[in-house]
Parts: sequence; C-alpha cells; structure tokens
Amino acid sequence: MKFQVFTEGKIVNDFTLSGAYLFGTDGISIRRAKITFADGAIECVRPNSETAGLALLWPIAGFGRVLLPTTCLPERNLPYILNVELARAKLMQITNRREDWSFFDSLEGMEDISKESQELFIKAIQSIKDAPAAAQLADASLRRATVYSEKLAVRQGKSVFDKRRRSHGFGRGCLGCRLDPNLIAQSPYLDRALEYFAAVTLPVNWARIEPRQGHFDFAALDDCMAALGRRKVVISAGPLLHFAQDHLPDWLLRSGAGFEKMREFAYQFVSKVVARYAQVVHRWHVISGLNAFNQFNFNFEQILEMTRAANMAVRAAGSRAIRIVEVTSPWGEYYATTPNSIPPFVYMDMVVQSGTSFDAFGLQMRFGKDETGMHLRDMMHISSILDQFAPIAKPLYVTDVEIPSENGKHKFNPDVAGVWHRHWDPTRQSQWLERFYKIALSKPYVEAVNYGSLADGDGSAIAHSGLLTEALEPKESFGTLQRLCLSMFKR
Repeated sequence: MKFQVFTEGKIVNDFTLSGAYLFGTDGISIRRAKITFADGAIECVRPNSETAGLALLWPIAGFGRVLLPTTCLPERNLPYILNVELARAKLMQITNRREDWSFFDSLEGMEDISKESQELFIKAIQSIKDAPAAAQLADASLRRATVYSEKLAVRQGKSVFDKRRRSHGFGRGCLGCRLDPNLIAQSPYLDRALEYFAAVTLPVNWARIEPRQGHFDFAALDDCMAALGRRKVVISAGPLLHFAQDHLPDWLLRSGAGFEKMREFAYQFVSKVVARYAQVVHRWHVISGLNAFNQFNFNFEQILEMTRAANMAVRAAGSRAIRIVEVTSPWGEYYATTPNSIPPFVYMDMVVQSGTSFDAFGLQMRFGKDETGMHLRDMMHISSILDQFAPIAKPLYVTDVEIPSENGKHKFNPDVAGVWHRHWDPTRQSQWLERFYKIALSKPYVEAVNYGSLADGDGSAIAHSGLLTEALEPKESFGTLQRLCLSMFKR
C-alpha cells in the first residue's frame, strides 16, 4: 500500500514517521512490515496481502499532534490519500462509540461541528480525483471530527463518572501515586503525597535488592515501609518481577541459567520480599510487562509459567493482598518489532484461560515520549481501549499514568512524541489529567488510578511529568486531583 501525504493541499517532501506501525483487522500490529517515506508518499510493505491499517503520529491544526489510525484497507496499485483515510477512520470511530455507549445526547454547541465534519468528508470523497483538494477537505473534516470526538468521550465519561460518584461507587485507595524511595525521607514530600492520596506505590527493583546472588539489601525499602507504616494509607509494592534489563541483577543476566533455574531464582526472590512485608502491603504488582519486555526470550508457555509461579509465590509467602498482573502498552505496537512478545489482550486472555490464580490486571498508560506505546492518543482512543477490558473477568487498576507539564527535548520533543493542543504547560497537564481520570474512573471495572510521578526528577518515564516541581511545590495538576478527590468522597 502507498499513502500520499499532503499539508495544506500540497504534497509534502519531508515527513517524520513517528510511532508508525501496521495493524490487521484484529487490531494486532503486523510483524515484518516495512514502512518508509519517499517522494511525498508512505510505502507500506507487509508479509501478506490481507487488509491492514496504518497508525502514526499526525498533526491536527488547532488540536495538537496525536497518534491516529486509518481503517483497514486492501492492497491496490493506486495510492491512498492519507489525509482522507485518517478522517474516514475518525468518523467511523465516532459512530461506533456512540452506538457502543448508547450515548446519543446532543452536545450543546457541537452538533453543527459534527455535521460539518461529515459534510466536508463527503465533499472530499466527491473530489477524490483531485488529490490536493480532497486532502484539504479531509483535513478540515478531521479537525472538526477530532474536536467533536474528544468532547463526546469526555461528556460520556463525565456522565457515567457522576453516576458512580453519586452511588458511592469509589473505594478507599482508588486514587494513588507512585513514590520515589529516595525522597520519602523528606517530610514535605511524604506530606504532599498523603494530603489527598489514600494509596501509594513503592517500586521494587530486583537488581537493587539482590545485587549479589543470595545477598539481599532491604534497607531502603525497610525505611519506606517504616515511614508509611505510621500513616493510614493503602500500600502497593512492585513490580516484584519485571523482565527488562534495568530490573534484573547482573549476576542473573550473566548466569546463563535455563528457564527452570530462572523460575526458581524468581520464585525465591518473590517469596523473600513478600514474606518480609506481607503484613503491611495491601496490593502486590506481582509481574509487569511480560507481554512486551522479555529479556530472556521466554516462549509462550514459559511466559505463562513465570506469571503463574510468581503469583503462587506471593500466596505461598503468606500474603492475602491483592495480586496484580501488570500489562504495558495496551495498543500493542511493540509486537511489530519485539521478538518473543505477545499482544496485550492475547497475553491477558492466556493468563485467564490458563487458570493462573491472581486478582486483577494492571495497566500502564504513559504518554509524551517518542517510544513504542508512549505516543500521545486522543481521549476517544483512550476511552475505547479501556472499553476493551470490559469482557475480561477481572478488575482493572490503572497502575501508572503520566503526562508532561512542559515541552521536552529529543525523545520528549512534542513533534515526535505528541502534544495536546498548542504546547505542554502546567495548565495543559492539569486539564488533560482531569479528563483522563473521569474517563478512566467512569468504567465500572476500573478499581483505581495511580499517578506515576509525584515530583519532577524522581526517575519517572516521562520528563516533567510530576504533580510537584523538583522543589516540591504543587503544580496545577496537583490541585486538580485534590478537587477530584474531594468531589468523589463528598457526602
């Protein structure tokens, strides 16, 4: 397939393919695909001739730069017009979401925009033989459709969120944040964290706790548990296992151990940590991101067995805490390029069907970095992916959400990572988070949302994503979550 790319009705000579991947009719990204740009067109080569769609970061005048998909399209010799196909997909998504949500309320002041977007798209199709004109009309249609889709997702989310709030549907600990163990000793840091958050997450890193085989250093984690033990707070800890290189001890990476021995090492580590803190931890993030991060190239059966063994170790160590299996990158872009990975929903279904004993799934949703799974999505796409968790018979915890409060450089540059409206600033971060939280917590199966970075500079995945500055001064987003918390539990 080829897609011609136009800007303001003119074919482009230079275009950066940020976050680009192909996906099939099942939504799963396609492996061994090659995507290139040359001479004003994107060429997509894939290993089979089945219909496929293209997703990539795309600029929308007045709205920002977000990752958008086309619909699934058949191969043909004539190039598609990318601007037209992105508009087509967005209009189809609006129609499908309204039907799935059974949400047909009129949006005051927005119905005209919806009608205009449809009329502009029809004109684009009528002008399809004049590619520059069709592209301009499609751009205008997409601009209006994206604004409308965002309003629709936010309005529907707020409506259901308010119903859940009025029926007292939120439990203690449904709002939380991840803490930096290096900052907990500073009382202003901990005081800020517990001012409104009833839940906190303490990171666990195998590489730091067991730097030498059989030698455990719990000093930092002990100090954190002691500081929190004097407070009335829901404590989460983990991930106990995360098979990315920076979470694995050097001795394990060099060991050359086979899977059976690796499982034994992992079981012993989990057992040691859980037995030590079983009386104080309420939620264990047992295993994280094994759908995407697989340093030892485990096969399908081994991935399932490691997931099962880790959850068994938690229970065997005497903990009755909630056991969470954490999934990263819910759209599954990584599957196209990462060997021995599994699409997120395939992994989740496998874990459930295998009879593994655990209590909930966790989900990481970080945005604002030019890295697989972290390019910015619009609110309708976020709401739609959360809806896909509904059929899975397990509660869902959003264990890590992050968004920047200012523009970054390199991988954090909004031109390649995405931006919401004009540029990132504290107000933009605050507004985005308020919308995200109400959409996420409108889903009845979402038990809690945990923010991933309390303060800037605490080793978070997204630069400038803290709710506090490095000086521990609150940003607008901190006040927004305070007000959200008060509204949720006001009686």
